[in-house]
Amino acid sequence: MVVVASPFVRETLARTLRSLGAAEIVEATSLAEARARAGSTRSRDLCVVEGGLPDGSGIALVRELRALGWTRAVVLSSAEDPYTVRAALAGGVRAFLVSAAAGHPSPAHPAAVGTTPRPRTVRLAGADGLSGREVEVLQLVGDGQSNKEIGAALGLSALTVKSHLARIARKLGTGDRAEMVVVAMRAGVVV
Repeated sequence: MVVVASPFVRETLARTLRSLGAAEIVEATSLAEARARAGSTRSRDLCVVEGGLPDGSGIALVRELRALGWTRAVVLSSAEDPYTVRAALAGGVRAFLVSAAAGHPSPAHPAAVGTTPRPRTVRLAGADGLSGREVEVLQLVGDGQSNKEIGAALGLSALTVKSHLARIARKLGTGDRAEMVVVAMRAGVVV
C-alpha cells in the first residue's frame, strides 16, 4: 500500500515497487481512503505512508495497519524532527525516510524546480563497529525504553547503559537517541 497525497510521488513509488516485483499495490491519498482500502488487499507486506497526510498523521495510520496485519511500514517525511522519528519507531515503523519529495505536491512545485529530491544521507561508517551489547542497548532504545528500563532488561546499571550510549554516540557520530536508532536501522544493524 502506498499512502501519499501527492499524485506524482505516489505514482513514482508505486511504479518503483512494481519494478521491484510487487504484484498488488493499493494506492491512497488520505487516511480515510487508506482505511477504506486496507482490508481489500490480500497481500499485507508493506505500507509506504507519508508522515503528514491532509487528514491526519501517517504514523497513526501505520499503527492501525499493523493491527490489521500489515507487517512492514516505511514513513516518508519532509521534517527531520527527532520526536517524529521516535514516535514512528515506537509505532512499528521499520524505516523513516526524510526526503524533500515527501512535502512536494508535484515536480513543478516551486521549491522543486531545478532540483532532484533526495533522501537525507547519514554517515553509517561506525555502525559496523558496534558490539553485540551496544546493539542490544540500541534495540531497546528503539523500543522507547529509558536507561533505567534498559538496565533492568539487560541486568546492567543505568550508568552502564549511559556509558554504552556514549560509545554508540561516538561510533555513529550523533548523540541523539532517535538518530542513533535511525542510523543503525539504515545500516541494517537494528531492526
